Order: sequence, then structure tokens, then C-alpha cells
Amino acid sequence: MIFWSSVIIILLFFLIVIISKHVTESRTPQNFPPGPRPLPIIGNLHILSLKRPQKTFVELSKKYGSVFSFQMGPRKTVVLTGYEAVKEALVDHADVFAERPDIPIFKLFLKNMGILFSHGENWKVMRRFTLTTLRDFGMGKRTLEDKIAEECSFLLKSFESQKGNPFMSKTIISTAVSNIIVSILLGHRFDYQDPLFLRLINLLSENVVLLGSPSVMVYNVYPALGFLLAGHRSIKKNTDEFRSFIAKTLIQHLRQLDANDQRSLIDVFLVRQEAEKSNPSSYFHEDNLISLASNLFAAGTETTTTTLYWGLLLMIKYPEVQRKVQEEIETVMGSSQPKIEHRKKMPYTDAVIHEIQRYANILPLSVHRETTTEIKFKGYLIPKGTYIIPVLESVLYDKTQFEKPTEFNPQHFLNSEGLFIKKEAFMPFGAGRRICAGETLAKMELFLFFVSLLQRFTFRPPPDLTDFDFKTLTGITISPKPYKICALPRS
Repeated sequence: MIFWSSVIIILLFFLIVIISKHVTESRTPQNFPPGPRPLPIIGNLHILSLKRPQKTFVELSKKYGSVFSFQMGPRKTVVLTGYEAVKEALVDHADVFAERPDIPIFKLFLKNMGILFSHGENWKVMRRFTLTTLRDFGMGKRTLEDKIAEECSFLLKSFESQKGNPFMSKTIISTAVSNIIVSILLGHRFDYQDPLFLRLINLLSENVVLLGSPSVMVYNVYPALGFLLAGHRSIKKNTDEFRSFIAKTLIQHLRQLDANDQRSLIDVFLVRQEAEKSNPSSYFHEDNLISLASNLFAAGTETTTTTLYWGLLLMIKYPEVQRKVQEEIETVMGSSQPKIEHRKKMPYTDAVIHEIQRYANILPLSVHRETTTEIKFKGYLIPKGTYIIPVLESVLYDKTQFEKPTEFNPQHFLNSEGLFIKKEAFMPFGAGRRICAGETLAKMELFLFFVSLLQRFTFRPPPDLTDFDFKTLTGITISPKPYKICALPRS
């Protein structure tokens, strides 16, 4: 009896906290964007699809327009949909929409450090460091292209070892893609069967799914109720294990550190840390390095892997597209090693890769933003510190920008003469100040991995696969459910 009385008292306490927070945050600013009427405490959560929130937002935009409000529990947010509104906010008013809000789950395990979810000056310093160091290690240059080409050879051997039999390809693709960012972070690559490497990739995969789970979404709205939820604890456990690996790696790098022979991003960071050790306000400290390494490993592995995984699935569904890509490969490079310089001579292949990214729509909601100052936007007044949700799916599927947005159609990126055309609404990497720092690296990887695979193999479905209904796994990214594929060597 005493136990249940205590439980009731605790629940009432948290309910009072939530209600009081709701009261303080629920006042609607003057001329705020319109939106559905919120209920007490839960706001508009009762109409939100927790598995596919982007679908709810797209539907609401039909009634309230491209800029509308949506209340996530006690927090008022502004949702942006469609190319025009998202571009105007993130690009034309880039500085105003450049901040990240405090997202409880990321604050829990990243401590607002690193690059993806940090704030203010810390973010600026870490982003400058990251971009400079990635360029120094070859991003956009021949040196990194050679590294990707070398990794392609290991990937092709792994596919070849399957001897045309049905197999699960995602882990193999993931190890290949991950090795590129790992070689920059650590200065070496892993063998595809390395148990530690496979464990790190598995931790990442688990967290990707958990981050998009209803449990974690509820935690982000009501962190005070975390003791009732499990998702965030699993993420924290996985992240602590990964951070422990990075911490041990730092010790090894410190023992071997040579300022005149910096072989990895970690080495460069440690040298900078040593140079600024007398500065108490330096951003070059261990917490930032561990979070930065975690950010880069996750971002440098997950999105490119998932895009290539979608790409192979689309090739087996649309064999005529696969055949046209292979014909272009034969015409431009034959059996020679693919190079980035070939891309400008391969408009159809370039269009197919872009269309895979657009159609797959793997990150339907851009990582959320926050306004740095008050702004009058699209006739509405949005206060400083407002939580912003840009819906990238509504941009990639905007009917005003793409003729048949719900169909896989490489013609979206080709003109009447078959030449590749850029589309401003192509925003799979985000836009504005917070655009993906590794965009150039990802583009190099997608082209070289995709072309190398289609140059060497023709991809077919297993004999028993007749249903091409693309069921997906929903996490923080959208991935196809696991499928088997046959890689048939080309003569």
C-alpha cells in the first residue's frame, strides 16, 4: 500500500511539473503561424503519427499552408513545408534559422558537444575544424578518391565471394562506407570481419532505429517522464559503449602522437588541444573530441550506406534503369577504374544517383532548427528561440519542382537532350548554415561505390522474391526492410 501511494505521489508531482510548464509555454505570440487547436498538456500529439510524423505535417500543410504551428506537448513549434518556404528560411535567412534547439535525447548522450547538435560558438569552432581537417585529408581531392577506390576493391571482392547466390548486402555496404570515415578519424581501416568493427556498426544501427521510436519521441517532449520509458536508456547504453571505444583510442593516439606526422583527425585535434592547453575557454577538449568523433562516424556511415542500400533495391526493381547505367559505364570508361572525373560525362548515371537520393527520402525531417532572433516570415512573426521543423520530404516530393514526385524517375534530373540538370529543390543534405559538413565526401562515395558495383555486377532479385512493395524500417532515417540480392558477375 505504501509503495502504490509513493508511486501516485511521484506521478502527481510530475504531472504538476508538466502542467505548470505547459501553462508558461502555451501563450501564443501575436501573429504566430496558425495551426491545429492544441489540447491541454499533450498539445497536438494526439493527431501526430509517431512512426511517420512527416506524413502528418504534409497533411496539415494542405489546410494551414506551408508555414504553420504545431504544439509538441508544452512546446510550440513552427513547421515548414514545400521547397519555397524551406529554401527561404534555411537559405535566404540562413543566420536566423541556424541554431539547434535543446533536444533532450542528444543533450543526454552528447552533452551539446561535437558538431551535429552543439550550439553557438562551440558549433562554429567545431564546424570550421571539421571542414578544414576533412579537406586536409583529401575531401574533394584525388587523395581521398584513391582511398575510396581502394575500398571499392574490398567491397567488390566481398560481393564476388557470394558467387551469385542470394545474400544480405547491408552490413557489407556499411563496413565499406564506414571504413572511409574511419580511415580519416583513426588513420586506418578495419577488416570487414573484425568483431569490434561489426559491433560499432551494430551499435549505430540500433541507435538509428531507437532514435525514431515513439518511446524516444515521447521522451524528447516529456523528459521528466524518462523513468517510465526505455528507449533513451538503450541509446545511452549503446552510446556509452561507443564513447568508451573512442576514449581508449585517444589514449593510444596520445602515446604515439607526433605533431610533425598527423595521420588522422584525432591526431590533428590532439595537437590543437595541446597548443591551446593554457586557454581555459578552449573548445578543444576531450568531451568535444569524443562527441565529434561519434557524430562523424554516425553521419559518415548511416546516410551513404542507406542510400546505396536503396539504390541496389531500386536497380533490381527497375532493370531497364540498371541496364542504361551499365551501357553508359561501358561507353565512358569500359573496364577501367571509375574516377570522379567520369561523372561529368555520365549524365544518366548522375541523374539516377540523384533520383535514388530524392526518391528514397531517407531523412524526411531535417534535423530541427531554432531561430536565433525574431523574424517576420511569410507574413507571420516568429519569436527568437522558436523550435523549427523543416520537412525535407515535402521538398523532395514537391509537385511544383518534380513532375512525378511519388515515382522513381531519373528524368527528373535530365533535360530534353539527355543532359544532367541541377534542381535547387534537391536537398537531401539539408540546406543553409547547418548543411551536412560531409556532403562532398558523400557525393564522391555514392558515385564511386555505385558505379564500381554496376560496372562489375548485374543485380537481380532472388528467385523467390516477386513482391516489390517497398516496406521500410522507420528510425531517424528511413531504410528498406532487410532484403536479399543476387550479384551476378558481368563478363
